[in-house]
Amino acid sequence: MNPDFSIITCTLNSSLWLPQSIRSVLRQKSATIEYIFVDGGSTDNTLNLIQSINRPYKLLHRKANGISDAMNAGIAAASGNIIACLHSDDFYLHGNVLAYVAEQFRTSGCEWLFGRAMNLINGKLVPENFTAPTYSRQQLLKGNFIPHPATFIRRDLLQKSGGFNTELRYAMDYDLWLRLSILAEPLQLTIPLTAFREHVGSLSTKERSNAMREDLYVRLKYVGHDPVVHLLHYLRFQVRRLRHYFQFAQKQWKYA
Repeated sequence: MNPDFSIITCTLNSSLWLPQSIRSVLRQKSATIEYIFVDGGSTDNTLNLIQSINRPYKLLHRKANGISDAMNAGIAAASGNIIACLHSDDFYLHGNVLAYVAEQFRTSGCEWLFGRAMNLINGKLVPENFTAPTYSRQQLLKGNFIPHPATFIRRDLLQKSGGFNTELRYAMDYDLWLRLSILAEPLQLTIPLTAFREHVGSLSTKERSNAMREDLYVRLKYVGHDPVVHLLHYLRFQVRRLRHYFQFAQKQWKYA
C-alpha cells in the first residue's frame, strides 16, 4: 500500500538546521511516511546527517537546478497519498501533526489543505504577525497567506496541477496555490502546524524586495486584463513594499 505521506525536504549545505527538521518528521505518530531528500550538492555535513537516519529514506541528487526543480524531482519520486514540502530549516511543531492532517483529509474529503505556521526567532516560537483572512480565491489573489510548510496536497491533484514553475525563483509556491485553487478549494485550518525559522540569511532586503515583485508578477497573471485591476494591485504592492522596509528595520534591530 502507498504510504500516507511523502515528505520532501530539499537540502544544500543545510547541516545547521537540518537535525531539528529531521527529528520533527521522525517523531510523527500514527502515519506512514515516505521521507524524500533532494540534495543540490552539499559539501558540509548534510549528507552524513541524512545517511545517519535509522529508517528508510530516498536521497536524490539534483545539482544546481534550483529549488522548484528539486521539489518537482521529489514529487516525481513520491508514492505517498499526500505530499508536503518541508524545507530543511523548518519543522513540525509536535508529533501528532501528520496524524491530525490525515484525519482532516479523511473527514472533510478535501484534496488539499493548509494550516498556520509559527515563526522561530532567536530560538523562540512566536505567532504570525497577522491574522490570515478566510480563504477564497479572490482573497488569495490579493496576496499569499498560505504558508508553504503547512500545506498538504493529494498527490493526484499535485501532479494534475503540473507542480512548481521552474521559471520562478521566489513565488513558485504562490503560483502553485493559484493553479490549485482553480482545480479544488482547500480546507483552511486555523491552528499552527509548523515552524518557519527566521534567521539573518532569510532577511535580506534585496531578496525580499525581489520576492515581492515576483509575487506581483504571478498575481497579475491570474487577475485578467483589466488595467484598473492591474493598477490596484500595483498600488497595493507599493504599500506592502513600504511596510516591508519598516518591518525589516525592526527585525534588524532584534538581531543587533
